[in-house]
Amino acid sequence: MRKLKIAQIAPVWFSIPPRRYGGIERIIHYLTEELIRRGHKVTLFASGDSKTKAKLISFLPKGAISMKIKWTDYWWNLVNHSLAFERAKEFDIVHSHWGIMGAFFSRIAKTPVVHTMHNIPAFNHPHWKIFKHYKKDLNLVFISQSEMHNCPLRFPNSWIVYNGIDLSPFKFTKKPKDHFVWIGRVCKEKGIENAIEVAKRLGLKLLLAGQIQPSRKDYFKRKIKPQLNSRIKYIGEISQRQLSKFYREAKALLYPIEWEEPFGLVMVEAMACGTPVIVFERGSAKEVVKDGKTGFVVPFKDKRGRKNINGLVEAVKKIDQIKREDCRKWVEENFTYQKMVDGYEKVYYQILKQHKLL
Repeated sequence: MRKLKIAQIAPVWFSIPPRRYGGIERIIHYLTEELIRRGHKVTLFASGDSKTKAKLISFLPKGAISMKIKWTDYWWNLVNHSLAFERAKEFDIVHSHWGIMGAFFSRIAKTPVVHTMHNIPAFNHPHWKIFKHYKKDLNLVFISQSEMHNCPLRFPNSWIVYNGIDLSPFKFTKKPKDHFVWIGRVCKEKGIENAIEVAKRLGLKLLLAGQIQPSRKDYFKRKIKPQLNSRIKYIGEISQRQLSKFYREAKALLYPIEWEEPFGLVMVEAMACGTPVIVFERGSAKEVVKDGKTGFVVPFKDKRGRKNINGLVEAVKKIDQIKREDCRKWVEENFTYQKMVDGYEKVYYQILKQHKLL
């Protein structure tokens, strides 16, 4: 197959790669750099402080969040997309990573467009009316079978490509310390309160890490901070360099989510270090974690229809049954960035063949 000229359109909230928080941004980084390594010519539309071997085109000098731009102000991402589509004829394919925004340009651009659904809107969200309007024109990539299943529409051109990570920074450890960890955006949906409840019931040592967004500061103050003590500690948002040590020293990652997680990159990162995952059966959990082999996928509700905290407690008690070597092997076989890029290359070529451009 011939090498391609590809536009990657990133959200402009954080740099590529991100310094700290930013799962989508890490995926775009892995994808962009590996495509270049394989001989493709890539142009990245992202914030000006991004570090890449691609040609970088920016409207903002830094990530929008560092410039105090609010999450609700989407105009900056719209400008970023406009910059890419103004030059669409320079590329073989345009790849948008920011939800529905690329859809508005799909009928205008003669260049084929692919959209990765890193997060899908809620089932009853009005965005689905817009997706329905553009349905026949969209080439959508979902990041799990669960995400595709939870979509209220069926699209004629859609694929599943699992996220993948660079294994090299995530060092395997056979002998962890005696504490557990939770990591994510500090919010109820990510299961932080559930992790704390399990730790309190069993007297576990628990380290909590993650970003507190401005809109969640009051939540943290009211719901999380009063529960912190000498055994349950919040250590703040950690850097990429700190991640491996954070994961590999833990007996397990407690990740009892309360929403339909599209993928859950932190689960893969933990397992890459040999650290098993205990997760509620929501979203992609059963696809990412091999139940009984790389952790435990616990039903969200018990037999009485209540949140299954007891199930999490029982999973913690069995955690030593999991072989940490199996966790690492599972990631090596299924969730590397090389495997992810294999998937995206296949999608690109299939779309170009459909448009008779190959």
